Amino acid sequence: MHRKLSVRLGILLFGLLLLIELVLYAVLYVTLVDERSEEVIGQLLARGNTHRNALEDVYDDSTLSHVAMMESASRFTVVITDETGGVIRQSDPLDTDLQEWLKQSERAEGPHGGRILESAWRNHDYIVTDSPIVLDGNHAGHVLMFAPSGMIRQMVAELGRRFMTVGGLSVLITLVVIPVLTRFITRPLLQMKQATEQLATGGSLSGLDDARTDELGDLARSIGQLSADLDRLKAERNDFLASVAHELRTPITYIKGYADLAARPDTPEERRKEYSAIIRREAGHLSVLVGQLLDLARLDRPDFAIRTSSVRLSELAGSVIDLVGPAFTEKGVRLICKVPDNLSAELDAARFQQVLLNLLDNALHHTPSGKAITLSAESWKQGIRIRVDDEGEGIPTEELTAVFERFFRVDKSRSRKSGGTGLGLAIAKEIVEAHGGTIRAESSPGKGASMIITLERGRRRGMHPARRR
Repeated sequence: MHRKLSVRLGILLFGLLLLIELVLYAVLYVTLVDERSEEVIGQLLARGNTHRNALEDVYDDSTLSHVAMMESASRFTVVITDETGGVIRQSDPLDTDLQEWLKQSERAEGPHGGRILESAWRNHDYIVTDSPIVLDGNHAGHVLMFAPSGMIRQMVAELGRRFMTVGGLSVLITLVVIPVLTRFITRPLLQMKQATEQLATGGSLSGLDDARTDELGDLARSIGQLSADLDRLKAERNDFLASVAHELRTPITYIKGYADLAARPDTPEERRKEYSAIIRREAGHLSVLVGQLLDLARLDRPDFAIRTSSVRLSELAGSVIDLVGPAFTEKGVRLICKVPDNLSAELDAARFQQVLLNLLDNALHHTPSGKAITLSAESWKQGIRIRVDDEGEGIPTEELTAVFERFFRVDKSRSRKSGGTGLGLAIAKEIVEAHGGTIRAESSPGKGASMIITLERGRRRGMHPARRR
């Protein structure tokens, strides 16, 4: 059966506290019993020594009778013997057990300070002490003190009853306190559970006590941060899906519309060829868009990894220029390469070629005919810096960081004319960061833009940014 955390925690705390109480009470009980029994035995020995001292001062019949009379009214029994063990005086009649004990007892003098002859009150009927009498340096007899063991057993039983009473009250108090304590401890956890359930159902986060300064406060703040991240991811996902739908709808609308026009029987052949060219152009645009979406999907996968090797940047730049050269020539834009032959870097050549292609393609879309685009690279003390500089219309300052967002365009009204999808720079940023590098944009409106890649030496490579966050 499923048990609540508060119930399990309450049972655990109750068991732990009960164990601690039992151990403490057991230790305290044993200690008190030993102390009280030793106290009674010590008092018995001291009482016998007092009688012995009185007899050593005045040893006559009057003193002997006085000692016996003093103990006749007490719970103790005093027996005064001579040096041979013969009974001289006694405070009470001797029962069979005492008579048997006197017959078997040792007759040695013993220390003058007295000794304990029997202390095992659990197993014997009497506790016995011996205080030897010395007169003029000679052993003259003994003062034997007898205390019934029942008085200690009665005291121990009473002590046990009191411990049982206190122990029962302690258990009752524990049973009352434990539920309150467990509710106090588990309340924040229950609030967090409800909060995560709200998140799971798409609701908003509420009711978390993130002002605490303990581990529960840290957990509450982490859940709050998770909620904020989820809200951000939801917003990004919705924006992304809306952008994808918009970007796909436009070429599909063109293709469908011009396909319908081309299929009409009364469409002139010249118009049909024109419509077919438009359909091919939009199909190409759609193909590029789908390809870039697939690239982004691969970059977002947890198992995405780059495979680096030493790459000569001049050779990489040459292969890229060979690919984009015809497009630059067709538009009338000059492409200038300033990459030293002796400059190398640890790169995934195929992935980084895609980065340079995207940057040059983006620059070409925004550079008018007759202008130039420069691809350059240089070494600096901490690594390598690669730049793509164009002479286009530039980027507003407030949008420099936004150009790397998916589907972002500086001039949305020119998106169809420029042919860009708004994904190239986002893909380039993902790949550069997967290499452990950074990419940023610099621009002055009307004076062109620069895309600057920085690769630091010794920086960890191959970790995708999505996994670093």
